[in-house]
Parts: sequence; C-alpha cells; structure tokens
Amino acid sequence: MNPFRRLVRATMILVALASPLSAQTAAPTAKLPEGVKRVLFLGDSITYAGQYTAYVETYFLTRDKAARYEFLDLGLPSETVSGLSEPGHAGGKFPRPDLHERLARVLPQVKPDLVFACYGMNDGIYLPFDETRFKAYQDGCTWLRGEVLKTGAKFASITPPVHDAVKGGKPGYNDVLTRYSDWLLSQKPTGWPVVDLHGPMTAYLEAKRKDDPAFFLAPDGVHPADEGHWVMAREILKFLGAKDVADVKSATDMAAVHPHGAEILKLVLQSENLLKDAWLTATGHQRPGMAKGLPLDQAEAKAKEIAKQIEALQ
Repeated sequence: MNPFRRLVRATMILVALASPLSAQTAAPTAKLPEGVKRVLFLGDSITYAGQYTAYVETYFLTRDKAARYEFLDLGLPSETVSGLSEPGHAGGKFPRPDLHERLARVLPQVKPDLVFACYGMNDGIYLPFDETRFKAYQDGCTWLRGEVLKTGAKFASITPPVHDAVKGGKPGYNDVLTRYSDWLLSQKPTGWPVVDLHGPMTAYLEAKRKDDPAFFLAPDGVHPADEGHWVMAREILKFLGAKDVADVKSATDMAAVHPHGAEILKLVLQSENLLKDAWLTATGHQRPGMAKGLPLDQAEAKAKEIAKQIEALQ
C-alpha cells in the first residue's frame, strides 16, 4: 500500500465523528443535520437517473411520520466538475457540460440547506491517470465546496461510483477513480465531509462477482441499475447515521418496514422525476438533448399533490 493511501485509511477512524453532518445520536435511524429542510443532489447522469436520491428520501418518509424534507435532484448527464471534455464527446455534437457554467444559477434559485455532490466518473475522461486531469478534478471539487459554503449551506462530497471494466471496457479506469476517491477522503481531517461510496461499492461488486462471475451492478460498466443505486443510497444513509440498513438487500426491503412503503417509494420516484426536469429547465442548463420540464410552478403544484398522497399513506 502506498504511503498516501495508508495515511488516508489511518486518519479515517480518527475523523469519523468530526464531520458536522455525522449523526451524533444513539438512534438507529439516519438524521439530517439541525435546520436542514431542502437537500440538493448535484452530479452527472448517475445522479440524474435519480434512484439513489429517491431511495434516500423514501428512507426518511417511511421512518418519520413528521418528515417534511425536500430532496431535489439536479444531476446533469455527461457533466464534470473538472471542466474537462474529450474530443468527439457525444459524437462531436457537444462537449461535456461543466458545472462551473450553471452553479451560479442553481444555488441562488434552489437555496438548499445541504448539498451532496457526486462527481468523478466523467472527470477522468475514461483515460489512464493523468496529473493534469487529476488537478482539474481537485480544483473543481474545492471550488464547488467553497461556493456552496458561501451560501451558508452545508456540503458533502460523495466519492465516485465503481467503474466496471468487465462490462464497460476501459481497463484500469476504476484505479483512476480510486485515486480520486482517496484524495477526497484525505480532505476529511480538514472538516470536509465525504461519503465513502467508491470503496464500499467496489468491494460489493468484487464480492458478488466471486460467487457469480456474471454479476454486474451497471450493464454498461458506468450507470448502475437498481441494486447499484441501492448500494449508493445505503452508504449515504450510513454516513447520516443509519444503523438499520447495513444488511438490507434492496430499496424495496428498505421501504418494507412501512406498511405502505412500496407505494411511498413509487410516489417519491414520480415526484423527483417530475421536479428534476422542471428545475433543470428553470435553472437554464445548456446541455442539448434533455427533456424539457414543466414550468416550475406547475411542477411544484403537481409535486404538492403527490406529497399529500404520501402524507396520507404515512
């Protein structure tokens, strides 16, 4: 093990309770920090897909009858925090979107209390490790955290998901993402909250594949299916203090603690899908090929009706 990675692992135990987002409670369920009502998720197409964000929201709704949090998914497919793009991206139709272009519109309009950001998968551009690309990722993550904190909101990074070269090609690319993840984790002693997703997700894939060589989390090696999104949600919930999800196998099982859990999960997915396109349109993203969302007022009115249905089920 190289000295950098040894240092990361040695400090993780010491700082496990240092984060202002770590749940300081003996309760078995996850808790959001005091004063947090609106939670924003930023990221690329994996976040835009929305399952893991909906699973996190459903967790709270199935365990807290009084839960009235807002979870907003503004992930944008293809986006990077590094500002990098590769030649011929999207068949040469457009370069990768850059979060720098839209963040100054997103934060003042959404006004989140807490921001989770999951970047990295696209930031290495699916190429071997390169110090210049790595520096662009580091600078982008540092910039993003600073911009969020300026607004008074709380912030947490999520290390990138696993890349599966068996399904997606690009041998060695997961090692690039491991280096990106290790760097993020090394920031924890400075008070930078980080959800370690990459390590547990990589370990999960490797363990499953030992028993079943045909197993996969992402059909294309990049974009997780439902099981992969549950692994993502589970690590975020554990970061928030959940003690009741470690052995839960799926989002369906997670929701099943509530008699109407399946119905609540379905409604949450419906609401988040409705709102994400509306918010992306309202905040003026520049990516071609996206669905045009409803006008925000109309989407929010529909979401309020769905919220009433959820409340009646709680």
